[in-house]
Amino acid sequence: MFASLLLQTAPATTSSLLSYLPIVGMVIVMYFFMIRPQQKRSADAKKFRAALGKGSNVVTIGGLHGKVVDLNEETVTVEVDKGVRLRFDRSAIAREVASKTTTPAA
Repeated sequence: MFASLLLQTAPATTSSLLSYLPIVGMVIVMYFFMIRPQQKRSADAKKFRAALGKGSNVVTIGGLHGKVVDLNEETVTVEVDKGVRLRFDRSAIAREVASKTTTPAA
């Protein structure tokens, strides 16, 4: 039955090639709205982790706040309280936060 349906189709023409245009357009739109921004975010995160320095106040992907006290190639040591130091992979650091400045109450 399917073979007889395929045999009844018209030969390929330029109009049938134009029917693929919407699919190609959707793939291009998907690339620019989904894939490209994700690649940019990933590259930005990689640059941020490479630029980490001692004394930075950071937040881990788990939500732990602390201050960077030691760095090496793969790990970051974060001080979360006086004398409490935790070691994390560099990939576990999500973002840097502005240091808390105390403003006197008026």
